[in-house]
Amino acid sequence: MENGLKVLQKVKEKVGVPVLSDIHDKHDAETCAEVLDVIQIPAYLSMQTGLVVAVARTGIPVNVKKGQFLHPLDMKHIIKKISDEGNQNITLTDRGTFFGYHNLVLDMRNLKVMRDLGYPVVLDPTHAIRKYGVSSSDKRGGAKEFIFSLSRAGTAAGIDAIFIETHPDCDNALCDAASMLPLDRLADLLKQIKAIDEIVKPVLADDELGL
Repeated sequence: MENGLKVLQKVKEKVGVPVLSDIHDKHDAETCAEVLDVIQIPAYLSMQTGLVVAVARTGIPVNVKKGQFLHPLDMKHIIKKISDEGNQNITLTDRGTFFGYHNLVLDMRNLKVMRDLGYPVVLDPTHAIRKYGVSSSDKRGGAKEFIFSLSRAGTAAGIDAIFIETHPDCDNALCDAASMLPLDRLADLLKQIKAIDEIVKPVLADDELGL
């Protein structure tokens, strides 16, 4: 962890951007908060009360990935654990929901359901196209052909941010190689979703049909 935080601190200083990382143990929260600008709760650990509370108590922004096993409304319980500690700096991320063996489904309805809980919503298309249970270094472990379409659809549904894993040499990435977006395609994707976002955000309130 010490070496990893040094790398992130270097990125923060050299590139001049905020840094975010997962943590997996409640005992690491305070140390990580000294470097990180956002602490992320991994999807599989999103219901771990001890971890969530420890991160909330740092006071820095928290990004919670919805567990693949959770209904989007269940995120309200996690929000309460964080807000009860006086931390309102919360974002919620969808990275897909279990649907049979080795399959995830990204239900666009989830994005609105979570947004209606009152906090910004993030879409993670590069994890949603993972084939869990298959090695991330195995080309069968992801379906990259869906990254663009899912990103566009999520933006049209009104997301506030997008979480994308990208790499200049995906085949040799140390983690999630099968689902990484090639870095040279990132600019194209961002231009497309920015254009969609500019159309959607001014009319987002029209979602409320009163039906």
